[in-house]
Amino acid sequence: MAANYVHNLNPVLLNLGPVQVRWYGLMYVIGFVISGFLLKVLVRNKFFKITEDKIDTLVTTMIICMFIGARTFYVFIYNWDYYSQNIMDLLAVWKGGLSFHGALVGLIVGGFIFARQNKITFFEVMDSVALVGTQGLFFGRIGNFINGELYGRITNSAWGIIFRDGGPFPRHASQLYEAFLEGIFLCAILWAVKTKVKIYGIISGLFVSLYGVFRFIVEFFREPDSQLGYYFGFITMGQILCFIMIFSGIGIILYANKRKITI
Repeated sequence: MAANYVHNLNPVLLNLGPVQVRWYGLMYVIGFVISGFLLKVLVRNKFFKITEDKIDTLVTTMIICMFIGARTFYVFIYNWDYYSQNIMDLLAVWKGGLSFHGALVGLIVGGFIFARQNKITFFEVMDSVALVGTQGLFFGRIGNFINGELYGRITNSAWGIIFRDGGPFPRHASQLYEAFLEGIFLCAILWAVKTKVKIYGIISGLFVSLYGVFRFIVEFFREPDSQLGYYFGFITMGQILCFIMIFSGIGIILYANKRKITI
């Protein structure tokens, strides 16, 4: 790709009067539809020991908890200086502002709620969610790319892209880096591991740790949040949270091996 490629993709798919259908929203819909299909595959393969009629409830619970967590983290950790002065924008999610790390916390809460309601183990739920949801990261990052947001740092590489809001210089398409590493590559790893493991919790731990590793790497190419910048002069908030994820994932794996809840 030429270094002078200019990103001019229209984030709006359709205009239906006052209502806009945006590519970003469509990407999420695709991700959740595929997740629902894959959950049925796990149920039929006896990996996820629930009945198929409960899948819609799980997906709905996860969507609600994910968005609450993603928005809460973004508001209070990433951009509280702004929202403390603009309270009316707290719920204006259409203006952007979701955090993956917050979404993960929301998914954990949603998984705990669903597990308790259905009297199954927490790790059984979270392993299944990790397997089916990772592909959704791919579509989410493609949505970010179409929106021209979360672009990377300035680069002289031949594949640099000039983004509308990123100034006149080419930048890393860090959204696409994340789509490949956190979506395609991580998804492939987890499904390969699924055929080997016999204990619930290993897949959840691997997801948390490997996402942390991949996101930590991409942060070197991604433009830091303007309102936060760098901590200690060289590390971003995303990388700090990734450190927590990496060690948390290792802890989950060790705990799962100790509990030995067999599949």
